[in-house]
Amino acid sequence: MQPLWVDPDIAVASTLQKDFYLDDHYYHAAREKIFAQSWQWLVCGNPVASGGQCHPVTLLEGLLDEPLLLTNQDGQVHCISNVCTHRGALLVKTPCQGAHIRCPYHGRLFDLNGQFRSMPEFKEVRNFPTSQDHLKSLPLRHFAGSLFTNLSGRSGFDEYFGPMLERLSWLPMDSFQFRPDLSRDYRVKAHWALYCENYLEGFHIPFVHPALNAALDFGSYRTELYERSSLQLGIAKEQEDCFDLPESSPDYGQKIAAYYYFVFPNLMFNFYPWGLSLNVVQPAGLSETRVRFFTFVWQENKRQQGAGADVDATEMEDEEVVESVQTGIRSRFYRQGRYSVKHETGTHHFHRLIAQFMNAS
Repeated sequence: MQPLWVDPDIAVASTLQKDFYLDDHYYHAAREKIFAQSWQWLVCGNPVASGGQCHPVTLLEGLLDEPLLLTNQDGQVHCISNVCTHRGALLVKTPCQGAHIRCPYHGRLFDLNGQFRSMPEFKEVRNFPTSQDHLKSLPLRHFAGSLFTNLSGRSGFDEYFGPMLERLSWLPMDSFQFRPDLSRDYRVKAHWALYCENYLEGFHIPFVHPALNAALDFGSYRTELYERSSLQLGIAKEQEDCFDLPESSPDYGQKIAAYYYFVFPNLMFNFYPWGLSLNVVQPAGLSETRVRFFTFVWQENKRQQGAGADVDATEMEDEEVVESVQTGIRSRFYRQGRYSVKHETGTHHFHRLIAQFMNAS
């Protein structure tokens, strides 16, 4: 597997070589090198709001498939491994309530924070218990109506989400209501990174999204880059709906139709005047991706207006072009392309991060 390289100077850089999208070795390596190292969406809401509750969840189903357990011990919410430290049995299979966690295989007992409590028939075992007998505890953060965690624990939440938290501190996200009836999953027959890099540039909007193009001032569309994330600012045309920004906002006085935040490697936060469409991109194979759209409504009366009026139609248009690219990159005549310096800074930034993570030892 050859190292990936994207020149930091976008004016001379070429895109990722096509092998990254077509070679199983890259796909499986990305599981540990990219996804296991970054912050990932866990669940909408908080299913363990009350003391004693336990809720099993699988992190990034279809790729990481890590069994985790959300618990509430005395009002403190924890994210811990859902695998017994004795022989690897799953501890909790369905949501439940209790004072402790007992392994159904051999009876090992844990506190709800993952601390080892006791084990039957182990009195002869020497040097027991040790720290290895506790359940692994993971960092957990609540943001924009969802819980997020990081398997490696090597990177801070603010490193990924900090710029978004600061820029949108005025937005009352606690008032957003999760709407399962407006949320849905899509299956895209393309590599996960092709889907993400399409999202990361507004270059295609006039060619692919006629309705969205009618709502946005393409000439004012711009991208801002951060360490582990990026922002695309959609500016509304004069007559189109936009945010009523407070003076505390750094964007006060501008007609912002949408904040499109991308958090590496696979999270998309689309803020509209009506609320949030959170898109979680889940790799489901070398050329298949599950994209989950979670809808959080803030102002229902604005949901059918502006840039976020029909996210389903926009998604269908994106799927068609991304699946076309998946077919096209298999051509023996294509290897890699170049970037528009003006319009593809987000995609270039994304590719640079992929190369950085994939080349890390």
